[in-house]
Amino acid sequence: MPIAIHRPVTLMRKLYLTLLALAIIASALFTSANAQNRQVMVEAQRVTGDVFTVAAVTPKGANIYAVRQPSAAMMNAIDKGLTDLFAVARKNGYSRRLNYADYTVFIANADRQKDASGKYSPDIAVGAAQYAGTEYDKGGYIYAAGMVIANNPMSFVIAEHKSDLSRVSDLVRFEGEHLVLYHNDPRRYEATMDHSRGGGHPILQ
Repeated sequence: MPIAIHRPVTLMRKLYLTLLALAIIASALFTSANAQNRQVMVEAQRVTGDVFTVAAVTPKGANIYAVRQPSAAMMNAIDKGLTDLFAVARKNGYSRRLNYADYTVFIANADRQKDASGKYSPDIAVGAAQYAGTEYDKGGYIYAAGMVIANNPMSFVIAEHKSDLSRVSDLVRFEGEHLVLYHNDPRRYEATMDHSRGGGHPILQ
């Protein structure tokens, strides 16, 4: 009967196999993340009808896709909105997904510049969906100041602003509230995700 000879696995071989396994896992995660990001991009372009040709990162690390290069003031306004969001989230006892890099903001063309009262209000026209027949219905569509595109990866869209950038900060905070609740408080998220049933922003006080 032949005797099996077991050669000892060297430390270097163990290290090589460990690194190879980690590389395979990292590659799989990267591929999955890329697929998710592509799906979110496709959905943002479907909702807005725009093509987002500019990719950027805010000074604090939020991811931006835009129809045009955003101004420095616009980028800072987005960061301020996220800073305000994180502060009020922590005040409410939430701690998950409070990093700038977790968030992706799409900046779309505005479908209107003023609301019915004549106030500066760059908004996006989107399908009425559950708002059909409500006061917001403009004939099969509504004007939205912002809209969540995906809960994971966390993404939402707002319109490009040329002025009143404090409104941008507010919109970022308000759309971000839905994402914070999704990842921290599912029950509260379900109760507040659909404004057609009433309620509005700010949700977190």
